[in-house]
Amino acid sequence: MKVEKWKAVFLDRDGVLNRAIVKNGKPYPPSNLGELEIPEDVPRALQALKEAGFLLIGITNQPDVSRGTQQREVVEAIHASLLKALPIEEIFVCYHDDGDACSCRKPLPGLLFQAAERYPIDLSSSFMIGDRWKDVEAGRRAGCVTILVDHHYTEKVPTRLADYRVGFLSEAVTCILNHKRGGGMR
Repeated sequence: MKVEKWKAVFLDRDGVLNRAIVKNGKPYPPSNLGELEIPEDVPRALQALKEAGFLLIGITNQPDVSRGTQQREVVEAIHASLLKALPIEEIFVCYHDDGDACSCRKPLPGLLFQAAERYPIDLSSSFMIGDRWKDVEAGRRAGCVTILVDHHYTEKVPTRLADYRVGFLSEAVTCILNHKRGGGMR
């Protein structure tokens, strides 16, 4: 018996699901629930994807826990708040730092592979939306179509890294829905 596979949209947390705290052109996660802000277009955009039949999965690196500058309980409280407010199934998180050599820290695709194992997901029919090169690279390595939500951070972004570049999550959703209808990405 053949198992029906989901088409998923993987979404980075900070800068996509919630507003990143930008300091000197560099994005940072909210340090507490009081700093958590969901952009106005996000709930509607995600609902449109859900109604179109996509499984929505959060994918995030949270190395500040490993670095000792953030408490795991705060990260989990932020995730609980996002899960309550948004129609996403689950948030997969990597708490490791760069030197930990784990397979789940983006730009490696381990978190996407974990999600595809837990839920039967067809990665080649799925999308990864992120606001940084590491998100896009993880999606590319997993075989997903990649979309960069470009907030014009001061970090260098390779020009050809993402399959598509947009300014807002709602624009990424329009591209995905056009693609599903057979119109390709615009």
